[in-house]
Amino acid sequence: MSLSVTSRMSPIKNKHLLVLHHVVVVLLFLTQSCGGQHQMIGPTKPVVAMIGDDIILPCHLEPAVDVVDLTVDWSRNDLKPRSVYVRREGVELLTEQNPLYTGRTSLSVNKLQCGDVSLKLSTVQLSDAGTYKCLVPKFNAETVVTLAVGSVSSPVIELTNVKNEMVLECKSNGWYPEPQMLWVYSEEKLISVDPTKNVRGSDGLYSVSTKVTVEKGQSYSLTCKVQQKNISQIKEAHIHVSGDLFMVQSNTAVHITVNLAVCLITVGTAVILIWKCGQKKTKRRMMRMKMNYIKQRWRRNHTENVTKRKD
Repeated sequence: MSLSVTSRMSPIKNKHLLVLHHVVVVLLFLTQSCGGQHQMIGPTKPVVAMIGDDIILPCHLEPAVDVVDLTVDWSRNDLKPRSVYVRREGVELLTEQNPLYTGRTSLSVNKLQCGDVSLKLSTVQLSDAGTYKCLVPKFNAETVVTLAVGSVSSPVIELTNVKNEMVLECKSNGWYPEPQMLWVYSEEKLISVDPTKNVRGSDGLYSVSTKVTVEKGQSYSLTCKVQQKNISQIKEAHIHVSGDLFMVQSNTAVHITVNLAVCLITVGTAVILIWKCGQKKTKRRMMRMKMNYIKQRWRRNHTENVTKRKD
């Protein structure tokens, strides 16, 4: 009788044990996966910055966890030493930092509490362009952030008269990477467009220029465009040429020259008027002084004559 009861109870116990086994396996799996599931998340596209900017290189742990007292390492494999920023146990290790980044990098302690290890980079330089690795060794979590550095400037248009033609030269200095320059126009009246000249200076920046020649006595609306697609930058200058005269429609060198000429003429006219007024006042003052002198001489002579008569 007891054997039959035992045999009837054993399947139930086995079922309970099987359920318990599955629970333990699931818990072990969750525990193990939780220990290694932290991922480092960075931007999917390059971060673009202009020379002189202060920018943030995004990087954060997911799920969020406090990393204030953990090691955080930012580096570039193409540098020696490779360290851009190192923080261990809440202390910045400046001695390990590449001298190029001295005094220009920092992390936010408040953000570190939320797993955000984004690096602030101040006064961006051309040499900062490259691929950065963001690493938190405890979780073996890392990602890369690409920084593209650019430099732009507005183009200027200069106009020169040559016989029966006018030459318009568009210039723009201080670009990086190397830009493309082109003329945009609606009229098909252009005589010729010179090839673009690109020159790289000792500072690593590019200067570009190109000329277009147009006939006098006709009207033209032209746009000089400088663009750099890698850093998504476009700068333009517009000019309208009417006959032998020109009218600038944007802030170009011609516009500045016209305004400067008007200012100089105005100032020159004002100076001449003030000088003439000063000359007239000086003449009046001299005449008054001369008349006063004559009067004083006459009075003195008159007094002397009267005195002699009395004697």
